[in-house]
Amino acid sequence: MARNAILAGATLVIVGIVVTIASDSESVTSLIPAFVGAVFVGLGLLARAKPDLNHHVMHAAAGLALLGVLGSLGSAVGRGSEGWALVAQLATVVILGGFLYLAVQSFRAARLAREAGPA
Repeated sequence: MARNAILAGATLVIVGIVVTIASDSESVTSLIPAFVGAVFVGLGLLARAKPDLNHHVMHAAAGLALLGVLGSLGSAVGRGSEGWALVAQLATVVILGGFLYLAVQSFRAARLAREAGPA
């Protein structure tokens, strides 16, 4: 999961930078996906550096992904975003939604393996 967090984070950083450049935006809000992505990269690197904390770090990443999905959806629907802002919000929903799905699958598999006990 650490690798998935790093990949999702790097993708969000790229989305934030591309949208900011393409939209010629001078607002820091266009970089929100990049800031969120940087946090995911950091969490992924932390999970790799401290394997004993992987469980907790990936749960934090999953919680952040859920907040990111809900925040991006709420902003896209609530404000009626359009243009590059909508592209960034939808990309964030897809990337973080995919990460969240993979995280839940991983947590579920780990729990089933733990409950099965030693083979």
